[in-house]
Amino acid sequence: MSGRVRIVDVASLAGVSTATVSRALSAPETVGRATRDRVMEAVRATGYRVNGAARDLRQQRARSLLILAPNLANTFFSRIFSAIQEEASAAGLAVQISDSRIGREKLVSLGYDGRADGIVLLDGAIDPDVVNGWRLPMIQLCEWNEAYRAPRIGIDNAAAARMAVEHLADLCHRSVLHVSGPDGNVLAVTRREGFSDGVAARGIAGTTLAGDFTLEAGACAARRWAELRPRPTGVFCASDECALGFISECAALGFGVPDDVSVVGFDDIDFAHRFLPALTTIRQPREALGRAAAKALVNLLGLAQVADPGDPAIAPTIVVRSSTAPPPTDDSRVATITLD
Repeated sequence: MSGRVRIVDVASLAGVSTATVSRALSAPETVGRATRDRVMEAVRATGYRVNGAARDLRQQRARSLLILAPNLANTFFSRIFSAIQEEASAAGLAVQISDSRIGREKLVSLGYDGRADGIVLLDGAIDPDVVNGWRLPMIQLCEWNEAYRAPRIGIDNAAAARMAVEHLADLCHRSVLHVSGPDGNVLAVTRREGFSDGVAARGIAGTTLAGDFTLEAGACAARRWAELRPRPTGVFCASDECALGFISECAALGFGVPDDVSVVGFDDIDFAHRFLPALTTIRQPREALGRAAAKALVNLLGLAQVADPGDPAIAPTIVVRSSTAPPPTDDSRVATITLD
């Protein structure tokens, strides 16, 4: 056929109405097989293509997913964003990324401005009244809030923290320190609980210092650790950035890692294995987490090509590198330190 092929041309060739053609293409299960076959044969014969933009306008679809995350500069998010982008693209969806700390007024508007069909949320600190008012399909990823009316995907953070304690205990550390995440953060709370359960189960001494997920918090914790008597020989930080800050400050103070203290992080960010010493850490499978969240959201939007197989098992693992070792045998070793 010459010229632009219209839906009426397909309907005429198939001997059906334009409404039947539309149903056969958008909801084939609602049309009898024989009729559906005639329509598809007419589509192939005419070379008809669906006007996606017009269809989405009629259905009020943005063909887009929105990722909301706190602190977009955080290196932890990079692989998650990339995996979500790949899965969304395969489903014909674009991806937008926004910082979740944009203010209450802008957050409230997200559910009504038509910019996205669904949300992947990586922040559990937003007011539940705001989140539950969006009325969009949503998946909570990594962080969560029990008050949000949305399914969540993530690892078992308490079990992961216990892995860190188990590793240090297996190396014969009898006194360990946990540098916690920020107060009130659900990840920090859960990892702290896992740490407490782990030291209790192994019968070793455990101390917790308040902190957050930043390099600066790790450096501050190292200075406080240096003042302790006796000093714990093992340290578990609630994030890799915190752990790297701890290690670098130890070097500045004259302590060696792992000669004087073993350090474990959490996340396995991209450069953890390139640090000196390479960081022992809890690996979060960030690509698997991003893909699982995107697939779950596509399924909620009714765009999946196959039935939802259910949540995959996403388990953390510990990656042992050179920042951990058995504790020093000579407890009398004292490094020269300078404290602010």
